[in-house]
Amino acid sequence: MVIGGMGLLAATLAACGSDPDKRCVDPLSYDVLPDYKCGQDSGKSGSGGGGGKYYYGGTVSDGKVTGGSFDKSAVSRGGFGTSGSGGG
Repeated sequence: MVIGGMGLLAATLAACGSDPDKRCVDPLSYDVLPDYKCGQDSGKSGSGGGGGKYYYGGTVSDGKVTGGSFDKSAVSRGGFGTSGSGGG
């Protein structure tokens, strides 16, 4: 019984301590981009685009992401002992 409890505790801590999913996204169109597009040019903005920003959490549908945030601290992965509610 102790071993089962320790396994549950480990799974709980891992779920709450994990980072949310991260993907490279165009900040204007919310299109999912290849990871290399979020490289050294990610801070640049302007017409023509090309530079992406990391988007945390959310889901991808038809190549666009929704339901997450560009602010990592605004997204929680959830799990035991964490709140599932949040603005968005």
